[in-house]
Amino acid sequence: MKRLLALTAFLTMSLFASAESLKVGDPAPQVTATTETGAELAFSEAYSKTPYTLVFFYPKAFTGGCTAQSCALRDGYEALAKQGVSIIGVSTDSVETQKKFKDEYRLPYTLIADTDKKVLKAFGQTALLFASRQAYLIKDNKIVYADLKGSTKQQAEDILKFLAAK
Repeated sequence: MKRLLALTAFLTMSLFASAESLKVGDPAPQVTATTETGAELAFSEAYSKTPYTLVFFYPKAFTGGCTAQSCALRDGYEALAKQGVSIIGVSTDSVETQKKFKDEYRLPYTLIADTDKKVLKAFGQTALLFASRQAYLIKDNKIVYADLKGSTKQQAEDILKFLAAK
């Protein structure tokens, strides 16, 4: 019963944890955060390395939807990279948890351990407990695509369809 209550609370918080999210056309946040290796990553540098940067948010590593979303992006990684897309995943999990998550699921992209929630806040999330499931595609330091509904298993497909339509 306690587990069910905890899961219900987790899902409720995840659904209502966003404030005024960024929109297409908004400037991309210029923030620095800690990766799964413990290194600092300046998002501005990440944005400049490839034509597109996908920043996606997930509530909690090792949970069903978050694992599905992360693995969908892993499985679509090569196709996305061919389109010039680099990927950054963000949650409030610790550096150690992010490293384990990346290793266990062989995720080929950077994960951010946003324990202080500054990345979440920079992207317009209230960050009460966890990140809201969202994704932003950035080009030339601007948001060009925003998924505020939180796609999971089709996240990579959605981005590829958007790029194909351009």
